[in-house]
Amino acid sequence: MLRATVNGFELAFERRGSGTPLVLIHGYPLDHTIWDPVVPLLEKHFDLILPDLRGFGQSGTTPTPYLLADMAADITALLDFLKIKKAAIVGHSMGGYAALAFARAYPGRLLGLGLVASQALADPPEKKVGRNQEAEHILAHGVREVAEGMSLKLTDDPVLQARLKELMLRQRPEGMAGALRAMADRLDSTGILSGFDFPVVLVHGLADKLIPVERARSIRATLKQGTLVEIEGAGHMPMMEAPQVTADALKTLL
Repeated sequence: MLRATVNGFELAFERRGSGTPLVLIHGYPLDHTIWDPVVPLLEKHFDLILPDLRGFGQSGTTPTPYLLADMAADITALLDFLKIKKAAIVGHSMGGYAALAFARAYPGRLLGLGLVASQALADPPEKKVGRNQEAEHILAHGVREVAEGMSLKLTDDPVLQARLKELMLRQRPEGMAGALRAMADRLDSTGILSGFDFPVVLVHGLADKLIPVERARSIRATLKQGTLVEIEGAGHMPMMEAPQVTADALKTLL
């Protein structure tokens, strides 16, 4: 993997293809490899940039607490490192929260926005408490319990479940805990959606057990320029469960 020093840590990333810059941001508690099924379908059209968010994959992390806004700043610093002024930003689940934080802070650097199995709402109070409790549990007991339980919620495909479990088992407790706390503290982005002056594509599985498709439909209803692609039979991992449909949807950001 390639590496860039940003905001006090080493961020690892892959870069593939050529064309319009497109950053693909993974969700929790995963890394950039979830995008592998769509990379061959997109690399002839896009300059693909696939980072591991701070604390995940091969990226380093920071010892102090951080926010989704800090993750967005990491992406901006990576674009600066690559001398890219504007890019389309696509995020999966938590990566979508980071993409929305990017849109809030750096709208002038966006060519387009993609939200895959994500939402704009902030956590309600009870969810915030749950995330912080889970962060403490992971730091005390490790990642296995989360990996075993969450893999069953991400998809109904048993082959993918096994692959995702192994991927989650490779993540570090401090990265997962930091991300949980950042998600708990994220801002509600519903109020900024109507102000987006760039194209937005939403990709959502109709069988998503973690974020219902109604959340994506609510976003679409607010946007000036928006496309919603609903995928029959897909759960929370459309890029792995239906890579061709997902790739075709993301091509609308060209």
